[in-house]
Amino acid sequence: MDSSIKKLLIVDDSKVSRMLIRTHILAQRPQWIISEAVCGKDAIELADSEHPDYCTMDINMPGIAGTDAAEQILSKYPSIKIVIFSANIQETHQNRARSLGTILVAKPVTEKSIALTLDYFSNSK
Repeated sequence: MDSSIKKLLIVDDSKVSRMLIRTHILAQRPQWIISEAVCGKDAIELADSEHPDYCTMDINMPGIAGTDAAEQILSKYPSIKIVIFSANIQETHQNRARSLGTILVAKPVTEKSIALTLDYFSNSK
């Protein structure tokens, strides 16, 4: 498989947010394979079946919080790079994201937030 082809899992209960993330990412990384989940439970199942390289994760979703889903995914697959998207950028969420080894990017989804995301994905080990 071509090393430039990466798998991205987009997790957000908002269809608009998923669409925006997908559109912005594919504009810059058209070769990437993208899957989507609407909740933490689905994200964990997709991580198990698809083994993505990267993941964008919303925090506030029905069922499992995004940070808890991220923690479960990273406990099994520590090489997956996760960026947590949230409109709620309180320090507690930022600290939780950092403690998981992820970064928190503020919503709404913009070109700037996607640039931060892609930068994190490409520059982290």
